[in-house]
Amino acid sequence: MSEITVKPQEWVEKISKLREQIGEVIVGQQEVVEQMLWCIFAGGHALLEGIPGLGKTMLVRTVSEALDLSFSRIQFTPDLMPSDITGTNILSFGQQGSTGMSFQKGPLFASIVLADEINRATPKTQSALLEAMQEKTVTVGSETHRLPKPFFVLATQNPLENEGTYPLPEAQLDRFLLKIEVSYPSADELKEIVKRTTSSHETEVQKQMSAEELLEIQHGAKEVLVAEEILDYAVRLLMMTHPEETSAPEEVRKYVRFGSGPRGVQSIISVGKVRALLSGRMHLSTGDIRAAALPALRHRLFLNFEGQAMGVTTDSVIQAVLDKLEGSA
Repeated sequence: MSEITVKPQEWVEKISKLREQIGEVIVGQQEVVEQMLWCIFAGGHALLEGIPGLGKTMLVRTVSEALDLSFSRIQFTPDLMPSDITGTNILSFGQQGSTGMSFQKGPLFASIVLADEINRATPKTQSALLEAMQEKTVTVGSETHRLPKPFFVLATQNPLENEGTYPLPEAQLDRFLLKIEVSYPSADELKEIVKRTTSSHETEVQKQMSAEELLEIQHGAKEVLVAEEILDYAVRLLMMTHPEETSAPEEVRKYVRFGSGPRGVQSIISVGKVRALLSGRMHLSTGDIRAAALPALRHRLFLNFEGQAMGVTTDSVIQAVLDKLEGSA
């Protein structure tokens, strides 16, 4: 990409209009929308978790329309095969009876791919996403096919206590930049949802940004400055998620089996840069680090048996780390 002039104020205004447009369709869930935008402008993939019926699918579709990106939805089921999402080579017939093999693209070949209820597919099919998410390519046979740019996987999953689900393997979870928790709406939000969904009026989503502008903002976010002390703060935060670390809080030492790997701090910095840019700043702050910590780390910490038995959540453990880090700052 050619050199881009950094213009944060113009980008802030564009993203503000993007938020407003999404809010015309999606009721509430401001934090979810904000974290999804962080993820997209950081160039990563997001995992949205919540019970059925909270509008996760509608949110992803609305974002794709507002960004004017090609959209594909894959409903994950136990009988879904890897070739059903990546595509396959098929026999094609040419002139004068000639034959040959041609590649038929699967639904992964879109800029925004909604992997709906990803934890209902078998691990074999879940793993078929790994190359696409990490390398932005699909290999079928001996040929490698490049996915469109930009490319995002926005996956939804229902809580694992629901029947018929397969826990995502750790390697797959780590490919998601953020894990976003979709909460239940309030009473007022429920009323507004009912009004919008049971009336004859349909809101048409207006395009607010092109793919080129999105890529420009992604590039601009990478130019946000990170002071050495801010980077030290983020690294200390990550190290304190490991139970063997002497500075880790009691909750980590008692309930955590494994802390976050290096992708955790990479995610925090990437998302923090976007948050700073969206605030009109070209430098990272500790506030950006703290805001990014929960969605960036909640799927990268693994509790031990005692933690699971006690009903401890990774969010509460990360909050304990943040509290101790703030106290020692």
